[in-house]
Amino acid sequence: QVQPVESGGGLVEAGGSLTLSCAAPERSFSMVSMGWFRQAPGKEREFVANIFWKTSNTAYAPSVRGRFTISKDNTENTVYLRMNDLKPEDTAIYYCNIDRRFWGQGTQVTVGW
Repeated sequence: QVQPVESGGGLVEAGGSLTLSCAAPERSFSMVSMGWFRQAPGKEREFVANIFWKTSNTAYAPSVRGRFTISKDNTENTVYLRMNDLKPEDTAIYYCNIDRRFWGQGTQVTVGW
């Protein structure tokens, strides 16, 4: 079972920044993309951002575009989510995924007022 490993969550004040990391454990399969979803209390899991491994093309949810940046390190099989100008509504558990097939355990991001 392939499971990406997230890190970098935490508590931050509104307007602050955090960077999440997600490492794919191996490259024994053809990975097309990696990305992030999030789930806030009482809400459904929603798409945040995605990056395609070969082309580096990216996609963002409208709610985070311009504030969040997804990037990757090919040599480390790792993607990063730089989150700037965080808002209380960004508070959620952030889940990394590989090809929307393999999911991490999640990392908590809490944005205070």
